[in-house]
Amino acid sequence: MIARRKTREIRIGDVPIGGAHPIAVQSMTNTDTRDVEATVRQIHELEQAGCELIRVAVIDREAAAALRPIRDRITIPLIADIHFDHRLAVAAMENGAQAIRINPGNLGGPEKLARVVAAAKQHRVPIRVGVNSGSIEKDLLKRHGYPRPENPEALIESALRNIRLLEGHGFHQIKISIKSSDTLTTISGYRRLAQLTDYPLHLGVTEAGGLIAGTVKSSVALGILLYEGTGDTFRISLTRDPVEEVRVAFELLRSLKIRERGPELISCPTCGRTQIDLFSVAEAVERHVQTMTAPIKVAVMGCVVNGPGEAKEADIGIAGGHGVGIVFKKGELYKKVAEEELLRVFLEELRMIEAEWKEKGKRAGEGPEE
Repeated sequence: MIARRKTREIRIGDVPIGGAHPIAVQSMTNTDTRDVEATVRQIHELEQAGCELIRVAVIDREAAAALRPIRDRITIPLIADIHFDHRLAVAAMENGAQAIRINPGNLGGPEKLARVVAAAKQHRVPIRVGVNSGSIEKDLLKRHGYPRPENPEALIESALRNIRLLEGHGFHQIKISIKSSDTLTTISGYRRLAQLTDYPLHLGVTEAGGLIAGTVKSSVALGILLYEGTGDTFRISLTRDPVEEVRVAFELLRSLKIRERGPELISCPTCGRTQIDLFSVAEAVERHVQTMTAPIKVAVMGCVVNGPGEAKEADIGIAGGHGVGIVFKKGELYKKVAEEELLRVFLEELRMIEAEWKEKGKRAGEGPEE
């Protein structure tokens, strides 16, 4: 049983962070925020995948102004990411940002920071103090050296210094992140920080890489930290469609038995008995189950000989053979269909299961649970 680290509680929009609340999955758009249509479209895709907090880059006044029409068309809280310009931080909050990510020390001095904090208090907006290995103050690098696994102190002191700047203005609605591109530095840094503060922590490995490298690095670092009870929000950073980040995030939470959203998908690794294009079938099924909330186990197996037996615990599954495929439930044959119809028939079965689950939730007087 994982024992969560006890933290203060903040709220980003209608999502409570910290305390005993569920660990929230966050992502970031890769669209130009000034392109409202493209940004809203991507956020809708992320919402469907289960994303609970979304961050957008605010690079100028036009991007800050775009936050209002974006927020009006989405359902999850909107976080603005700002670097250096305090005016953009203020403008973002005036235009509806429900949280901001800044590095307080690089906003241009105490007076400018005071304006940002005043706006945050006025609009009831939490601030994430975001420190990266590549943006640490020069005096701290000189004192501690570049962050590394055996000595992450430059990251730690930079974060605590910036927190004190906010606390000096009487502001405590704070979340903290200290990101490194190195897996072991990320682990040691967050472990150390968790001992020194009770503010909620946002986890991430920055510049983690593409789908394979990024997934492995993030899952190792964040998996260890989450298993130890550290972390209140997190992002899997990938050089990919951000929907992939959310997919990986929920699989990580599922693997640790922390949270489960929608179906669990199991699939065989393929072998010489496989006679269908299992890779494309599994990918299509995986994309579909990401839109579901029914807590079932779904199997995609490569052969009709061993597939149903190997996946007999699955609520529903498919297996393919040469020219034919089967749909099975709890290891028993349910339907036999032509190979070219297998995917279509299976997805339709999944849609019916999802509809029944949602209807059951309505009859019970509550929405589907995670």
